[in-house]
Amino acid sequence: MALNSQADDLLPGPVIALSGGVGGAKLALGLSRLDLDADLLVVANVGDDFEHLGLTICPDLDTVTYTLAGLSDQEKGWGRADEGWRFMAALDQLGGESWFNLGDSDLALHTLRTGLLAEGKSLTQVTRAITLKLGIAARVVPMSDDPVRTMVQTSNGALAFQHYFVRDRCEPVVTGFVFDGIAGARPQADFLAALADPDLRAIIITPSNPFVSIDPILDLPGVRAAARATPAPVIAVSPIVAGQAIKGPAAKMMAELGMPSSALAVAEHYGDLLDGFVLDHGDQDQADAVAGLGIHPLVTGTVMVSLADRVRLAQEVLALARQLGP
Repeated sequence: MALNSQADDLLPGPVIALSGGVGGAKLALGLSRLDLDADLLVVANVGDDFEHLGLTICPDLDTVTYTLAGLSDQEKGWGRADEGWRFMAALDQLGGESWFNLGDSDLALHTLRTGLLAEGKSLTQVTRAITLKLGIAARVVPMSDDPVRTMVQTSNGALAFQHYFVRDRCEPVVTGFVFDGIAGARPQADFLAALADPDLRAIIITPSNPFVSIDPILDLPGVRAAARATPAPVIAVSPIVAGQAIKGPAAKMMAELGMPSSALAVAEHYGDLLDGFVLDHGDQDQADAVAGLGIHPLVTGTVMVSLADRVRLAQEVLALARQLGP
């Protein structure tokens, strides 16, 4: 299909991108280079958030923010570039909890956020203030201003997500997931409004972990129903390529949950929510099976190494939205 580097040939209206951390932020960056500006609404998972050393830490929200602001560490995929670690070294020397790295520059964001939240500001208000200060044109919002915390059910018992992911290095065998607080959590106001907007152009599920990055967003009360009800296409990009996760423990989780570690299994997980599904050339043999689910497949390169890769994939996803849209 013919692709356009801009989004002008799509009707005006919001594009929603549901994002976890590194993989989602890469595609969000590509989308942000297509002149969508404030029409791009990046909804970040907050199930990974936690309180640590008296600070409110929002890993996925911060990864998206740093990436869109051009401040992210390209090698690690998280945190700020040109970061220093003197705080962590001093904390470790004093016997403090040093299993979760907080860089010297990164501490500024966490300290500011924690103070503003203590003053009564919402997470949305705090995030908006930070993104405006950093010159980000897209709207970056938390999935909810209410606390939701992902608990990973494992063979060692329930673990808070960061304890599983960082402290225990994803080693425990996963048996399931619980999102504490989700039943009473309200979707963030801009997110809810965009879902109901008759001009909504697309809902894009970025290549983030389906279980711990995207499911917390989709499981918010009313979100799945609203996504199904909108005439705008819902398109997911597979985070699994040739049986492996590009980043993170998604493939390991799938195997431990008794699922094939495949792009097709991701499409099956999202099921009838999807209108389109983007899978890598390495998984081209699964495209017909995706189509058999009633989901339009698009086979392309989904591994985003460079900025050009991010922009090209974003172009192709929007082109697919244009093809599938009402």
